[in-house]
Amino acid sequence: MNIGDVATRSGLPAKTIRYYEDIGLVKPLRDTNGYRTFREIELHKLAFLGRARALGFSIEDCRNLLQLYEDESRTSAEVKEIAASHLERIRQKIVDLREMSDTLSNLIDSCAGDHRPDCPILESLGTKIS
Repeated sequence: MNIGDVATRSGLPAKTIRYYEDIGLVKPLRDTNGYRTFREIELHKLAFLGRARALGFSIEDCRNLLQLYEDESRTSAEVKEIAASHLERIRQKIVDLREMSDTLSNLIDSCAGDHRPDCPILESLGTKIS
């Protein structure tokens, strides 16, 4: 398969596929003319990476998960540890986003939004760090 075919089948843009190749996540064969030739195994890896990235796993987590996927001597505990760590980061982001939402909501509520120049939103953003 060429890169266009594998992009269509994997659902990933060709640019992403080239990036994954550049960082060593996939290693397609090269024809004598230099064009990439993807086998089913690369297609499968790209689909795997696409699903993992859609769940928010980092590139490094994806690299580790892919290595574990290919390692028949892996333990599920290793996989679970990566997933649990990622879930904890997601949960922390949710907490952070809720705090940001609350702060921004309070700032918006405190702003009159009228013709006057004073604005609590800008005052808060412009507060100097001491």
